[in-house]
Amino acid sequence: MKKIFVVGLGPGNLSQTTERAIEALEASDVIAGYTVYVDLIKDRFNNKELISTAMKKEADRCNLAVDEAVKGKIVSMVCSGDAGVYGMAGLMFEIVHARGLDQEIEIEVIPGITAACSGAAVLGAPLIHDFTVISLSDLLTPWELIEKRLECAAMGDFSICLYNPSSIKRYDYLQKACDILLKYRKPENVAGYVQNIGREGESGVVLDLKTLRDTKVDMFTTVFIGNSKTKNMNGKMVTPRGYKEVEALMNE
Repeated sequence: MKKIFVVGLGPGNLSQTTERAIEALEASDVIAGYTVYVDLIKDRFNNKELISTAMKKEADRCNLAVDEAVKGKIVSMVCSGDAGVYGMAGLMFEIVHARGLDQEIEIEVIPGITAACSGAAVLGAPLIHDFTVISLSDLLTPWELIEKRLECAAMGDFSICLYNPSSIKRYDYLQKACDILLKYRKPENVAGYVQNIGREGESGVVLDLKTLRDTKVDMFTTVFIGNSKTKNMNGKMVTPRGYKEVEALMNE
């Protein structure tokens, strides 16, 4: 059985990549991925055959990886964060299936730390209770559906993590998202964002939803909007787990 690993590298720095992911990369003959992600690991794995493609070439990238696997090479497809959260795992399964290679190629997904978790750790504990993750990129999802998901998450009082909050072409998408949330949340609702998670220049800011609306962010930013119970505790974003208030517990 031929082999493809789909590997989540984590947030950026290899120190936050799992041991299992490193083992898979070391066992591979070929490492494929988006150019930015391959560049992150090329010094460590410069003895491997490296294949990279630009953004929006995900299907091409998967097909190139499959071509190498068909030759009998062990292949790793690398992704930022977790391979199964806005990563390449699903597409790899689809392409192997479409090419009729399900019985010939084994796909093993290696999980990694996704931005929701690594970014939350920078800010404090914003995702302790029920939460949802929504991408604001409309490359693959119509904006009308993204709006609906934002509405539903806001109505359900979920803590919300936003991926891909802005880009040059989508410069006002975070503002649009905040306008939707402000229909259901107070302006002072605690929010935050983290830039360059796990990489040089990592920084986190806790603020309120009204201020977030007018904040400029980029594609290397992950945004967090707390639920109605989320607090700003000395600059940390903390969502209670839903139990009794701590003060009440301490007095029992």
